[in-house]
Amino acid sequence: MTGELSAMPDIDPASLFVTRTAKPKVPPPAKALVFGHTFTDHMLAIPWSQSTGWQAPQIRPYGPLHLEPSSTVLHYAQTLFEGMKAYRDKTGKVTLFRPDMNMKRMNKSAARIALPTFDGDALLDCIKTLIRLDAHWIPQEVGHSLYIRPTLIGTQKAIGVNPPNEALLFVICSPVGPYYPTGFKPVSLMATTEYVRAAPGGTGGYKLGANYAPGVVPQKEAAKLGYSQNLWLQGPEHYLTEVGTMNLFVVLRKNDGGVELVTPPLDDVILPGVTRDSVLALARDHASGKQPIAGMTGKLEVSERPITMKEVKEKAEAGNLLEVFGTGTAAIICPVNRIGYMGKDINVPAGQSGIGDLAKAFLQEIQGRQMGTIPSEWSVIVSE
Repeated sequence: MTGELSAMPDIDPASLFVTRTAKPKVPPPAKALVFGHTFTDHMLAIPWSQSTGWQAPQIRPYGPLHLEPSSTVLHYAQTLFEGMKAYRDKTGKVTLFRPDMNMKRMNKSAARIALPTFDGDALLDCIKTLIRLDAHWIPQEVGHSLYIRPTLIGTQKAIGVNPPNEALLFVICSPVGPYYPTGFKPVSLMATTEYVRAAPGGTGGYKLGANYAPGVVPQKEAAKLGYSQNLWLQGPEHYLTEVGTMNLFVVLRKNDGGVELVTPPLDDVILPGVTRDSVLALARDHASGKQPIAGMTGKLEVSERPITMKEVKEKAEAGNLLEVFGTGTAAIICPVNRIGYMGKDINVPAGQSGIGDLAKAFLQEIQGRQMGTIPSEWSVIVSE
């Protein structure tokens, strides 16, 4: 059964076959890049079937997929994906940021919807080969990167809700610019009470395609009211969960003058984000004194706990709401300056530069590790 470990052949990087494009494209100027609209010359594809297991990986020219109209992905949303980035430092070295976490999460997502699991290290080896082949697509400009989108879909040619007997894993790459090309621009949120992103016992904790389409209408409605994104709430208590497609952090002033960094705990509603985990690790190392961050308060408490809109509102009214920000692969850190809730706005301090002190410090620490200015085991070398 798919979604479980089996004795069938796993992904084998040694059998990777490369077919180079006969018509290489010229990468566009960095300033012309729009996120997710430009793709490199090549893609990685690895078919799977229940009878043969994982077949030989192929790197081939970027192009259309051949799918039967009856393919299960088209009818039952049997699809999942990941998002990661490759970076080029000032010496020309290309690296990935914590890709092992993406591989683990992708396998968990696959198991949840009965798609085949795989050797994450083997897939990562194939992805590195793809990146090396298209490395000239990584812009040289500071803050730019190559966005990498691994995707797994069910391709069985039959209508019926069952574990598919065929699947396809493919990876495409897109050069992207910085999220804030002209300076920080904090976003506004609409705390959504009419819709939910995910429910207990559901699939919100997995990176499945089915989790994203239902958020489009709430996003459109928030935009009509003048808000950038949705703040997803849970239950009658209105617990905070996520921001748009990002994890959420709230910074509060404590009664003793210290600062509490709060993020909702992981469960089956909240996605275990790589950037979320990175912020928590940096914050805990700073709070413990293991690796202090320059300029950050020494009186920092790091909490993974439930937090309600009632608490956020009361903290704001008392002047003790210091920052709110989202975290994700695209933006890394996304500051928030107001939250619409029950017909009124809660204003959030965002600093003179558009980003709060803690959010800015975490952004600089993570970017330093991504771009190679701060040595870190999180940075995995692709090519030198």
